[in-house]
Amino acid sequence: MTELEKARGEIDRADEEIARAFERRMRAAAAVAAYKKENGLPVFDPAREEALMERNGALIPDETLRSYYIRMLKTMMTLSKDYQHLLLEGRRVAYSGVPGAFAYIAAVRIFPDGIPTAYASFKEAYEAVENGACDCAVLPIENSFSGDVDSVIDLTFFGSLYVSGVYDLEIVQNLLGIPGATKETIRTVTSHPQALAQCARYLERQGYEPLAAANTAVAAQTVRESGRADLGAIASRETAELYGLEVLEAKVNEASNNTTRFAVFSRAQNKISPDDDQFILFFTVKNEAGALGRVISVIGEKGFNLKTLKSRPTRDSLWEYYFFVEGNGNIYGEKGRELIEAISPVCSGIRIAGSFQKERKL
Repeated sequence: MTELEKARGEIDRADEEIARAFERRMRAAAAVAAYKKENGLPVFDPAREEALMERNGALIPDETLRSYYIRMLKTMMTLSKDYQHLLLEGRRVAYSGVPGAFAYIAAVRIFPDGIPTAYASFKEAYEAVENGACDCAVLPIENSFSGDVDSVIDLTFFGSLYVSGVYDLEIVQNLLGIPGATKETIRTVTSHPQALAQCARYLERQGYEPLAAANTAVAAQTVRESGRADLGAIASRETAELYGLEVLEAKVNEASNNTTRFAVFSRAQNKISPDDDQFILFFTVKNEAGALGRVISVIGEKGFNLKTLKSRPTRDSLWEYYFFVEGNGNIYGEKGRELIEAISPVCSGIRIAGSFQKERKL
């Protein structure tokens, strides 16, 4: 046997081993897809991919071979994601609004493999997950321009779903018009009142008359159906594509820091992970002097960063409140267990509504 034949035989044996390992990996990817569907998680996990690249790259001591291995690993991860997308086709994602609204955009960006399913209200979207009609829901919890979405926070407290992640969507408003329209032909601009307020100075400078609409998507639809070159809409670029409109001028909103935070809700609680560094906690305190102060103190004492503390009425009794907490740290780690144990004597109710990795930008 020649050296060439020996080398080719070794390659054949290695290929057989790779084929068997490939099957094992893809079967594991299928199990991951099933877990992500149950827990309302997106396919793409950048933190996980970064960790894999760093860990697995170190398995190859030869620097030259390592670069080729990393290229192969990237291809494997792409194939794994493609396979998971295939398996997850048909995942129903509830949102409140209409196609083209910002909630729709958030749902599509988080779950590009899912079927966005519209509901008329936050409550209906939330309950669609509770009753099994949808696999998860994407709902807003806060906007940097208008503040908290109290009704969604109430649903989180009173409902049974868990938050599997929080995502930031920058709200970018654009001037839209029918094909052939220009900024000069526009006379009236329609949109949601909040969008019009965000773009008020721009509209005033251009001399456009504002016209309120139910939401930005309805405004775009109205412009498209009117066929009028003098009627424009304020909405997103995705909305323009959805309704066949053109972007006449981009980013016309004055506030550059307008962001909405969307939470993903699912029936199952995320598997406890040491990588989790953000949590959502609800609690009610006993009617005792210093009870609330004790909870706040313990959160800090145990090394957790208290990002948000808000109160809402419990509806059970007059002047009784529940508290909504967002914090940094692993609530299911040892310190988290110590925290829950320490605050239990002064709390009448405690619920961990979510534990997940860093908030992500869409």
